[in-house]
Amino acid sequence: MNSGSTSEVFLAFLKLGLTSFGGPIAHIGYFRAEIVERRGWISEDQFGQLLAICQFLPGPASSQLGFSLGLLRSGLPGAVAAFLAFTLPSVLLLVAFAAALTLLAGPAGQAAIHGLKLVACAVVADALLGMSQKLCPDTPRRVIAVLASAVLLVGSSAWTQVLVVALGAVAGAFFLRGICTSGDTNPIQVSFGPRVGSILLLIFAGLLAGLPLLATGKPDFSSVAEAFYRAGALVFGGGHVVLPLLRDSVVSSAWVSPGQFLAGYGASQAIPGPMFAFSAYLGAALSPGGDAYFMAATALVFMFLPGFLLVAGVLPFWGAVSRNPAANRAIAGVNAAVVGILGAALYDPIFTSGITGPKDLAIAIVAFGLLGVWRVSPIIVVLWCVLANVLHLWI
Repeated sequence: MNSGSTSEVFLAFLKLGLTSFGGPIAHIGYFRAEIVERRGWISEDQFGQLLAICQFLPGPASSQLGFSLGLLRSGLPGAVAAFLAFTLPSVLLLVAFAAALTLLAGPAGQAAIHGLKLVACAVVADALLGMSQKLCPDTPRRVIAVLASAVLLVGSSAWTQVLVVALGAVAGAFFLRGICTSGDTNPIQVSFGPRVGSILLLIFAGLLAGLPLLATGKPDFSSVAEAFYRAGALVFGGGHVVLPLLRDSVVSSAWVSPGQFLAGYGASQAIPGPMFAFSAYLGAALSPGGDAYFMAATALVFMFLPGFLLVAGVLPFWGAVSRNPAANRAIAGVNAAVVGILGAALYDPIFTSGITGPKDLAIAIVAFGLLGVWRVSPIIVVLWCVLANVLHLWI
């Protein structure tokens, strides 16, 4: 499956890193549209398998998915290229955006920010339509998706999402019949075997157990590495779910002030790419002197490292798992539950925070048509939503 160049992977994910607004659930839609539909690097079934793996593991699910797609396309260099290309734009934009917050306090700036929320509405709606057709082709899987969506709309939390994914797996294993063994027809193959995978999993566990022994409690390298590695290793669901862990690590310890934390969080709402890039802002904020860039890099690397070690460690064992009929039924159940998660997210928080009136709905509908009917580039969709929302101030 390693048939692409590292530069090809880098450019594909750089485009995604510059245009993927809307958070981790929306990123799934962007990845599917770019990697599966436009480029055909992997099949819909293989994408579903990767999605199931990343949903099961702790860490930044969308970034783990991008890392895995790069790994399958061009080996370890491709995985690193996918991570850097998808993440660095958000890191740089976050720092610049935080510095320019006062410039965007006016009506035009706020209208532009709101336009980005409308982009997410169109992207998630398009992803929900496409994924429901592929991942929920029969009544049992549609039932799982509907129930998952209903549960999350009633009681949305990080652990509710984890519970929904787990119950989707159980329901799939027991109630889905006639699911083909995807590992026989569409195997996921990586360039290393179970031995390397085992080593990566041991490194993950060793760092999780060993870094606390080196932490001093001060905002130095060892303590920052430990705090952000722990947050990245223990969070399920990714995205906004990691914020309480980060707040406990950097605000409770007085490394950054509550105002600094909230300012960075606000800035992170208006940038493309992974929410976990917020870690780079915090790393720079807790060391405003000459070490700011070093601490930003430390926080960023150790935030993402545990999730990448886990997914890379698990992938070599996936071939045996994916050939098991019960495991395939569980995967199908997880993917149906993910469709339900996507449906719930389309309403809350994406629709509830983005659509405030008929004007917003009209802009979002046109954006959905551009993306889902005319299949234009997401960049055009972003420009349409931002410009239409800003121009409405003077119309």
